[in-house]
Amino acid sequence: MSAPQTADPHAGHVMLAKEQPSAEPETMEGMDHSSMEHDADANAPASPGPEMETPPPLEAGSGPPRAADAIWGADAMRASRLDLQQTHGDYNLLWFQADRAELQMRDGADGYLWDLQGYYGGTTSRFWFKSEGEGSFGEPIEDIELQALYSRAIAPFFDLQGGVRQDLAGPDTTYAVVGIQGLVPYMFEVDGALFLSHRGDITARLEAELDQRITQRLIVQPRAELNLSAQDIPQLGIGAGIDSFEVGVRLRYEIIREIAPYIGIEQNWRVGGSADFALAAGEDASVTNYVVGIRFWF
Repeated sequence: MSAPQTADPHAGHVMLAKEQPSAEPETMEGMDHSSMEHDADANAPASPGPEMETPPPLEAGSGPPRAADAIWGADAMRASRLDLQQTHGDYNLLWFQADRAELQMRDGADGYLWDLQGYYGGTTSRFWFKSEGEGSFGEPIEDIELQALYSRAIAPFFDLQGGVRQDLAGPDTTYAVVGIQGLVPYMFEVDGALFLSHRGDITARLEAELDQRITQRLIVQPRAELNLSAQDIPQLGIGAGIDSFEVGVRLRYEIIREIAPYIGIEQNWRVGGSADFALAAGEDASVTNYVVGIRFWF
């Protein structure tokens, strides 16, 4: 009669190794923890997420508003608050841009044009100034326009503007101005304004442009401008309806972000009564300009 056999505590592990010689050892990532019981955490609330810190207690915000003064001193905290305000607060800034400062080559007398704007103020309320003008070499300046506007943010990326405009070349004319300026979807910059002159004439202007980057430094900018009038204004050579329409494209190269020379082409049409006024004055109703200029800001 043979002796009784004793159980080998390792026999099961040996058999498993022999039956599955190619099995990989289980890692913590491969283990299924869904079936594991954790009695200690069974009644615990669900975690807000693996990356989220424990929320602060409710009494964390009940202290005095300047409690840090008692620890670090009022002088030290005053400097910190000033730095925070200058970094993230509603503080005043000065910004200036020459959007177009260019020479224009065309049939007949070559000319020049400037289109400047800037502001001083905070993030929601600003004093905004604009100036446009153009002329031909060897002749008096044709147009000089100055605007002084109060600008107020009414939506993200949009300002409502109001103020005065003064034209200095030709018949002096003063206008009341109300307009809107900002970014529309697809990053079009738009600037629209309604003008009421001291003579009671109503005109309007709508400008739109779009910056499209070809490379980090090379940018193409299509631009369009539409001028309208509610009535004929013979002394200004403006006819009722559409006064003029401009469309052009400029290709600029950013030497640095603040300085970018450019070249381009622009077509200007005067239509309707404005075309009749231009022809009567010996001017062309349609002009093609080849432009070279510089755009800069600070």
